[in-house]
Amino acid sequence: MPIRNMKPLATLVTIFLASLAGASGVAAQQKSAADGIAEYRKMLEDGNPAELFEAKGEELWKKRRGPKNASLEQCDLGKGPGKVKGAFVELPRYFADTGKVQDLESRLLTCMESLQGISAAQTAKTPFGKGEQANIEGLVAYISSESRGMKFALPQSHPQEKTSYEVGKRAFFYRAGPYDFSCASCHGADGKRIRLQDLPNLTGNPGDGVGFAAWPAYRVSSGELWSMQRRLNDCFRQQRFPYPGYASDVTVALSVFMGVNAKGAESIAPGLKR
Repeated sequence: MPIRNMKPLATLVTIFLASLAGASGVAAQQKSAADGIAEYRKMLEDGNPAELFEAKGEELWKKRRGPKNASLEQCDLGKGPGKVKGAFVELPRYFADTGKVQDLESRLLTCMESLQGISAAQTAKTPFGKGEQANIEGLVAYISSESRGMKFALPQSHPQEKTSYEVGKRAFFYRAGPYDFSCASCHGADGKRIRLQDLPNLTGNPGDGVGFAAWPAYRVSSGELWSMQRRLNDCFRQQRFPYPGYASDVTVALSVFMGVNAKGAESIAPGLKR
């Protein structure tokens, strides 16, 4: 009788040990999947299609266009008129001429309108990947590539830069919508993933070339170059929020929050994404 009563217990122990082994196997598979994605990206790095967008952007930077038949070579991105190298890793930042904190895309809207006569309002209404929006994505690729390997150091000396950081922080943690989502739902803690994709924790510095430091990036799945504005737009879509306006205060503020948190991270932009 005592021996017979031990059988259920032995069975439970066997099931428990098997479940542990299975869990270990799943963890190993997940790790190998993440490693596989990293290897895939490494294989494509030398032939990143973003280089084509970089070349287009450099041409657009120097080309005379618009009603004023002018180039963007006098555009001030924060380093002085026409200076590109190192500008990207210090954006968004405050600009005295507009009295606003601007990211790269919103600053390009300002320069295109003031220097070339290309309507900022009309460009902002244009769908991603079309017309002047496609041109901006090329410009973003070129300008970001000129700071590749440099470390992010967004300024926080101006009161509006500090305010923008706080607004971005609140927006990052704001939960709403039909799924009660926030940016932090996916990017507010370590060890999160979606499908086979590791999700970086953007409340701090996740490391070189990760999170904020990897955008803009060429997305293999769509065959397009995505700017940070486009990436944030897609995040709002996944949260089932209304789309934000292009270069709106909230998207710029979110970039300030993530960019300041990424201080010291090395930029690999334009990066490569699945």
